[in-house]
Amino acid sequence: MVVLNKIYTRTGDKGDTALGNGNRVAKYDPRVNAYGTVDELNATVGMARLHAEGDVDAMLSAIQNDLFDLGADLCRPDMDKDAEAEYPPLRMADSQVERLETEIDALNANLDPLRSFILPGGSELAAYLHLCRTVARRAERLAVELATAEPTNPAAVKYLNRLSDWFFVAARVANNNGKDDVLWVPGANR
Repeated sequence: MVVLNKIYTRTGDKGDTALGNGNRVAKYDPRVNAYGTVDELNATVGMARLHAEGDVDAMLSAIQNDLFDLGADLCRPDMDKDAEAEYPPLRMADSQVERLETEIDALNANLDPLRSFILPGGSELAAYLHLCRTVARRAERLAVELATAEPTNPAAVKYLNRLSDWFFVAARVANNNGKDDVLWVPGANR
């Protein structure tokens, strides 16, 4: 159970922070950059939800919860010691990736194939979902960078990769099922 009765601790005043296993690292550590960007993404999803409703809002709600799971996973190094831990660390599961894939397929079912790249925008919801997509891609790049330096849960990286695709397709749905997508016109302003 999480209990937060005091918000400031002063323990990070010298530029370091505690990971999920208690180890202290610099606040610019690759692991902190990865889960910090996941937190930023979650806040961006919250902004998108201000414009969402129905099934899309429900899916975004589930994604926000997943992003907390993902942050918990990324903040806990030493995957090889998971079995020894007093409390098993929360790790992303392939089932979360599979749920995104199922949702992408359902959202994409009524969209015409793209014949051009699209510009981020259109409706307010679509614009926010495109912002979510770009932050998700940054979080993915940081998670991949982390995974090259130390063991990282492969499902965490897969989830971020699939999530940016989810945001792209959901943005098209938010643009009147793609009918209001803003198409890129190569060289239009030469």
